[in-house]
Amino acid sequence: MKPVPDSSYVFKVAETDSEFDQIFRLNYLTFVEEIPQHEPNSSGRLIDKFHPENNYLICLKKGVLQGMMALRDQRPFSLDGKLENLDQYLPKNRKIVEIRLLAVVPGGRSGQILKGLLAFLTEFNRSKHWNLAVISGTTRQEKLYHHMGYVPFGPLVGKEGAYYQPMYVELEAFESSTRKIINHQPTIYHFLPGPVNLSRAVREAFTQAPISHRSIEFRDILETCESRLCALTGARQTVIALGSGSLGNDMVAAQLSLLHQKGVILTNGEFGERLIDHASRFGLKFDVIKKPWGEPISLDELAARLEPSHQWLWMVACETSTGMKNDLAGICALGQRSGIKICVDAVSAIGAYPLSLDSIYLASGSSGKALGAYPGLAMVFHNHEIKSSRELPRYLDLGYYYEQEKIPFTQSSNLIAALSTALLSFKNAGERFQHSFALAARLREILKNNGIPILVDADSASPAVFTIPLPPGINGLEMTTALKELGIHLAGESVYLRTRNWIQICLMGEVSADSFNSIIQNMSITKPSLLKLKSEGCLNGPEQDRNHEKPPS
Repeated sequence: MKPVPDSSYVFKVAETDSEFDQIFRLNYLTFVEEIPQHEPNSSGRLIDKFHPENNYLICLKKGVLQGMMALRDQRPFSLDGKLENLDQYLPKNRKIVEIRLLAVVPGGRSGQILKGLLAFLTEFNRSKHWNLAVISGTTRQEKLYHHMGYVPFGPLVGKEGAYYQPMYVELEAFESSTRKIINHQPTIYHFLPGPVNLSRAVREAFTQAPISHRSIEFRDILETCESRLCALTGARQTVIALGSGSLGNDMVAAQLSLLHQKGVILTNGEFGERLIDHASRFGLKFDVIKKPWGEPISLDELAARLEPSHQWLWMVACETSTGMKNDLAGICALGQRSGIKICVDAVSAIGAYPLSLDSIYLASGSSGKALGAYPGLAMVFHNHEIKSSRELPRYLDLGYYYEQEKIPFTQSSNLIAALSTALLSFKNAGERFQHSFALAARLREILKNNGIPILVDADSASPAVFTIPLPPGINGLEMTTALKELGIHLAGESVYLRTRNWIQICLMGEVSADSFNSIIQNMSITKPSLLKLKSEGCLNGPEQDRNHEKPPS
């Protein structure tokens, strides 16, 4: 038995009745239903004619078969029955093994399973002393076989829809080529709200040797970063702290606590609910205007519900949990007419689409989302003078940052340099946002054409967040786990997504045409493929019905 780095996978030689039964079923799924090589039968099982002589190398995950291949070194081979005088095509004086029935469950292909099977095959071969392998390679995977060193020979065998190319490989060359495949690090595509895909320039900026946060060089980098943030948002000032976006919101709540005034909090999603928690922990006095998740907040309704006692208003610009883009500009205009200080969680909005913070009282941001940098920096924007207050903890006191020339505590020069570099891509912000809108429109059209629902309509949606409510029977967590095997990371693991059986495609950070094609071609997020994944057992789970809940009303 051979474990691999991901200890959830185990590679071994099949030996139990349960393992053989799963082999027969995967054999049927692959070579009857997917590749029409054999006729269907009512049992859903396909037993190979050489089964008693086969050695099956298999991959299990919690006892469930994930992949397999069959090895056999007794003549006649399967290829002997397809090609006359097989030996005329092969190198002489070799100890030959035939490799057949290579199959991996849908959702696990091109990932660790195939690599593990290849590694296990190499190890198993050493004990048998084979030096030549022959296969009937499906024409669908000729490029893969070429990379592994296989040499095609003879005519195609098989039938329409299931053609195979006879091939052989010297096993010494096979070991060398598969070692490269096994050690190759696949491209990972992050379609998450964070972490996001980073440009090479951002990664290089982060890997430079760190410098002291007390040095003149660091101060120059910090001031450049602040200047670029203010140019992008229109805010007069920003403070950058070492922490997450939640730290930024705590700093906003700390400032509101100094007003000793009553306010109102708007919520129509998870992060609006979190603002309520931030405010409650600081003992703020406030009312709540609450809408169902994914439903916009009407300006008319908001104006009607505001009271003279409301001196501040706190809202989320882009509600990451749903993809809802709340009307910040309209609410800021309402605030100016009403004399209400507007505060905003802009963590997922800054860098995702144009927005102006030139009239806000306070706004929070973060480095690790649509700005395209590493997580770890919080920022607070403002347009008024802020003074220090001993009523607040030092780390949350914005005024104390100014007393200490904005560097009161240890800061990361690497994170600041990476963020400053990422902000260079917004030098022509209009062009950057047009690219984002074009990608969003393309994805929305593809999803619509394939009957995949999107929670929020285009008119109210951020171009960076697509929330997809999955139907009963398709488990979102199982689906995102399967896709991760292909190097495609979608959001679905957060508690608020799991409990509603939602998944998300987020177009934040560096989203190139190639990476976008990956989500369409490799993941193929279309209605048929969702149903296919379900029918092939990749998305089913005992908790799928419990996890599918309607959004709260």
